Amino acid sequence: MSTTTASGPAQDSSSYRAVLGSPHVARLLGGTLIGRLPTGMAPIAILLLVRAEHGPLALAGLFGALYGLAAAVGQPVLGRLVDRHGQTRILVPATIAASAAFLLLPCTGPARHPVLAALAVVVAGLSTPPLEAGLRALWPVLLPDQDRQRAALALDSSTQGLVFVAGPLVAAGFAAGAGAPAALVATAALGLLGTGLVVTAEPSRTWVPTTPGGRVHWMGPLRVPGLRVLFAALIGTGVALGAVNVLALSAAERHHAGWLAGVMPAALSLGSMLGGLAYGRHAWPGAPSRHLVAASIGFAAGWLPLLPDPAPAVAVLGAVLPGTFLAPLLTASFLTVDRLAPEGENTEAFAWLIACIGVGQAVGTALASLATAPLLVAAVPLAGAGAALWLLHRFNDRLSA
Repeated sequence: MSTTTASGPAQDSSSYRAVLGSPHVARLLGGTLIGRLPTGMAPIAILLLVRAEHGPLALAGLFGALYGLAAAVGQPVLGRLVDRHGQTRILVPATIAASAAFLLLPCTGPARHPVLAALAVVVAGLSTPPLEAGLRALWPVLLPDQDRQRAALALDSSTQGLVFVAGPLVAAGFAAGAGAPAALVATAALGLLGTGLVVTAEPSRTWVPTTPGGRVHWMGPLRVPGLRVLFAALIGTGVALGAVNVLALSAAERHHAGWLAGVMPAALSLGSMLGGLAYGRHAWPGAPSRHLVAASIGFAAGWLPLLPDPAPAVAVLGAVLPGTFLAPLLTASFLTVDRLAPEGENTEAFAWLIACIGVGQAVGTALASLATAPLLVAAVPLAGAGAALWLLHRFNDRLSA
């Protein structure tokens, strides 16, 4: 993939309408979004199930952490298997296993049998199909034109935030209307539906690994110094994202504005969508490694207005600001991974990127939860984003090598 583009407006051929009008693109993008909804639904569905059985909040939180960490571990493993054996042979059994675990979880009686429930949660997390990584490995096949690939990645990055806005709302809606177990049934069904849309599409079904069944270095893409730097930096980005829910809940309680707990994360996602769409509409000068640093500066600086514990309305607007730079940061990360990943290991490389963000989110949630003062809670996302910026700036030469 080219690392330098001309400045100015993107050509009409790389517009979002042209990208979505390309064969299979809308189906694969939509199927991936639907198939990833369980990632946003599962944590709240699990929490609601435990609470419906009068289980302690701490137990529900433990199950949520187990699910997130298991998913982070499973993504690179499944990504490597996809690179060796193709998408269909891995995505289908992984989705079936994850959906079966979601369906079995209510039968375990989480509050009465936490060990059995924990096993089901771990299986569901480990089996999370790497749909997001798989889609990004397909973009060069779907869109040989490099400008269209860049626009598609920006559109892809911008819409992923919908998973974490719509997912909890869908899960909560099913739980309110039909009970907590119904939320997990819906989680399983949507996972099967989304993966079905993807694997029955011709590009996914016929995708052939570059080195099928060949020997792979035990470190995989992690043997590339530039990718190690990028993945470490994205853990910091994940810390910032993981702290947002705690920051929003803390502010909501202090200001007696319960709505703030949901609106602040949604505002961050809205900012990400707007920023990603704006970024993808133009071909920007310079290599993706330069874009990474520029977007990281904006992402880190965007948390500063939230440090003084502003009024709720200001906090919502403040959450939009770092979100504006999030999708460009992720898009530049995907472009960097695509350029640096060893041949035949793209899916695993993208899966490592997603996993590192997930690990950072778990760490960020934990750190923000342990903070004892509003300023310390607000400092967690700033610290994570600042660490990411330092790494990307300090080792930028490795990213552009």
